[in-house]
Amino acid sequence: MFHVIRGAFLLFAALMLGGCASTSLQSAWYDTSYSGGPFHKILVVGVGATVADRRVFEDSFAQQLNAVGTQGIPGYQFLPDDARQNEPGWNQGVAASGCDGLLLVRVIGVDTKTQVSTMMVPGPIYFGPYGRPWGPQMVAVPEVTQYDVANVETNLFDAKSKRVVWAGTTQTFNPRTVAQETPGFAKLIIAQLAARGLIAPSK
Repeated sequence: MFHVIRGAFLLFAALMLGGCASTSLQSAWYDTSYSGGPFHKILVVGVGATVADRRVFEDSFAQQLNAVGTQGIPGYQFLPDDARQNEPGWNQGVAASGCDGLLLVRVIGVDTKTQVSTMMVPGPIYFGPYGRPWGPQMVAVPEVTQYDVANVETNLFDAKSKRVVWAGTTQTFNPRTVAQETPGFAKLIIAQLAARGLIAPSK
């Protein structure tokens, strides 16, 4: 009985952790002196990770921008890997894209955290005098759970002046694949940019 209940609890915990992957904004900064109005064409550039993951991220984020009426451009279309390694190639790629804003996103790091909790479960049943059952006793069982937290930094640049007009850091709890996490991450960032008037989503 104990093993059945404990096994069911662990399965439930695993399902809960798997379903709780989410991104939250930890901090944000905005240049209050910026007066250039909303950006209409944003080049999305992911930094780090594999080439495949970067492309998936840039495609997905650009699609989310397009969905709200702001043109999103995947960075790899104008910034191949070799162009990202030097300033002249970078500047040429950004200029060729015709963007007025550049969104630069990079993973700062992934931290593994440990959480220890205690749950009470039924213990074994004891038999007292005359064979009468006594129990079950409730037994404290420690449960150790590990989970990952991805820390991401996002900067929005004015492509013309090359200055940062908005910056934010986010955390994603128990991140799954890039394809699964990017839509939710993008919606959070886009909502922040819209709230500051840096993009003008279609109505």
